Amino acid sequence: MSNPPMYTNLVPVDRVQHKTTRMKTGVSAIDRLRPLNSLFIAVAEMADVALEYPIVFVRVGAGEGQNPAIAPLAVFGLKQGSNVFIKDDQWQGRYLPAYIRRYPFAMARMSDDSNEMALCMDIDSGAFSGTEGEPLFKEDGEASELLLNAKQFCENFEIEAERTRQACEVLAQLNVLQDMRFEAQLPSGEKLDVDGFMTINEKALSELPDDKVLELHRNGLMELITMHRLSLRHMSRLAQMYVPA
Repeated sequence: MSNPPMYTNLVPVDRVQHKTTRMKTGVSAIDRLRPLNSLFIAVAEMADVALEYPIVFVRVGAGEGQNPAIAPLAVFGLKQGSNVFIKDDQWQGRYLPAYIRRYPFAMARMSDDSNEMALCMDIDSGAFSGTEGEPLFKEDGEASELLLNAKQFCENFEIEAERTRQACEVLAQLNVLQDMRFEAQLPSGEKLDVDGFMTINEKALSELPDDKVLELHRNGLMELITMHRLSLRHMSRLAQMYVPA
């Protein structure tokens, strides 16, 4: 089982193996976030994300037909391994994306060639203990409320991730995304060329047939496109948030 960003040792939650496992509250995941300058977001949270973080698109593999698979990311820093929203070991953003809020749990496929999903936990997160915190399972072996809530949140996340995949598939089919490069100057005077991401191609969008434009309005994608476009204004703000060494 491969581990997604933030996670290092995902294992399936098991009522026998983890019958006495407890979860401590208040365990920080800041060290997991510190080296991440972007993370996946779902279309359902774009309105909140766009108020604070730049939203870009990236290729994440092969999609349907000739089109690549595309995913939206919230950007937390312009340098690889740099997250400007962490200060004094605290997250400075007002909105915390759902990807982060589900940690240390996640739904994951049991194997690369299987569609079977199971609730998993990052056993190396520091949140789990045999003596401290809330139990994952009750004495009768049934899942505790804590575990049920975690499972529900992760299942909802997967539903929204699938909706996001479908939305990005439409954008890829319409060919309205383009590779972009952003030039930034940090407060220290250092200049950066930020690339490897995609944004909406304004010309391609304006040249879409009327029926395609109407379809984008009706399925809500035009609103998402607008959020994405407005969020790019935060790129310059990210550059100014770097603290000179």
